[in-house]
Amino acid sequence: MQQPKVNFYNLAWRWHFYAGLFVAPFMVMLALTGVIYLFKPQLDPLMYGSLLNVPAGHHSLPADELLKRVKIAYPQGQVTQYLPPVNAERSAQFVVTQADQELNVFIDPYHGDILGEQDAKMNLQAVARAIHGELMIGTVGDRLVELAAGWGIVLVVSGVFLWWPRGQAAGILWPRLSSRGRVLWRDLHAVTGFWGATFLLVMLLSGMTWTGFWGKQYAGVWNVFPDAMWNAMPKSDVEARSLNTATRQTVPWAMENTPMPMSGDHAEHMNHGDKSAGPAAPIISLQDVQNVAEQRKVEPGYSITLPTTDTGVFTIAVFADDPRNDATLHVDQYTGKVLADVRWEDYGNVARATEVGVMLHEGKMFGVINQIIVLLICLMILLSAVSGVVIWWKRRPQGKLGVPPLRHDLPKWKTAMVIMLALAVAFPLVGASLVVVWVLDRVLFSRFNRQPESASTS
Repeated sequence: MQQPKVNFYNLAWRWHFYAGLFVAPFMVMLALTGVIYLFKPQLDPLMYGSLLNVPAGHHSLPADELLKRVKIAYPQGQVTQYLPPVNAERSAQFVVTQADQELNVFIDPYHGDILGEQDAKMNLQAVARAIHGELMIGTVGDRLVELAAGWGIVLVVSGVFLWWPRGQAAGILWPRLSSRGRVLWRDLHAVTGFWGATFLLVMLLSGMTWTGFWGKQYAGVWNVFPDAMWNAMPKSDVEARSLNTATRQTVPWAMENTPMPMSGDHAEHMNHGDKSAGPAAPIISLQDVQNVAEQRKVEPGYSITLPTTDTGVFTIAVFADDPRNDATLHVDQYTGKVLADVRWEDYGNVARATEVGVMLHEGKMFGVINQIIVLLICLMILLSAVSGVVIWWKRRPQGKLGVPPLRHDLPKWKTAMVIMLALAVAFPLVGASLVVVWVLDRVLFSRFNRQPESASTS
């Protein structure tokens, strides 16, 4: 009766090894970059205080006056976004594209003085975010991170089975600190993984929602708004996700796959085939858009993305620390009409749960307490990854990779196959890579790591 369980243990250990071998470097990278981005609220004022902080004044200049001064300072640049001050002691910020470079330009909202600029893609937080999301290499990096996160889930599932208490608490529920060498490292790995499994799953799954393949499919299935919300306006073929980049978050996750509206007057000309038609009315001012945000009580910290085409819209968006304060508004650039105003109340239950998961993931939901919890999770990930590599290195045979031997004298337990199949279906990139690893295991690894079948499996 025990034979199938022994074989499943052996199979789980083998897949845990493969997952760990691939995932460990990514987990270290994700944990380190995650910690940097986690403390962005504390690091930015320390590192860029001269750009962010201003003495509180009594009267701030209109947004259009600030915009005018930025345009004078950057005559060859295109202003794409405006971020009003979050409080009375913070500067205003404009995002300027100039000569293929994106700059964050900071300006005193009371005196209109340009305080300085920052490379929007090469500052510490932007780099950390870009590495964390796509390794700074675009789509390929995004897929690799997604693959690592998917295999991380395989790692957690197989690891929980391997270290689940079977009448022995020491070394699983707490480490045997009196031990030395590989036993101590094994205990640190097992205990950290056992207690951190649930937290790590939450981090991996919430992070997966941002990935370019699985995350996009997930959003397409669960992130759905009633058609009536968009029926009364001209819509473009562009989705709101176009406003987000690897280094900058503009709209909330729940809005990413929604259509961008078109500014009405010009859109009517377009719909009637007059593609040469110019703007039918003067463009509204930037201050008018800011007034809309204030009148509709959008939480401070929002951005205003400027239209870049004749049919584009102003987009007011705040990706709030508390997602219940999320807001995304699209404003007609000619009439000032609010074409869409989407809040937390409009999200579906899955979108709400996802947004909460993302804010917990980023350590923003409960302030410093949330940051400390995520920091501890990152430290657990680092300890688990390092200890896993150490125990592998200490137990591997000389000159071999050290793949745990797969016993062929016992029937495979079907549950193992069901679990792996379920993970493969839920995460297609993991499923495809499972096939690749299985082929490599049969063709290459088995020959390179051939060991006596009686080798220990514990």
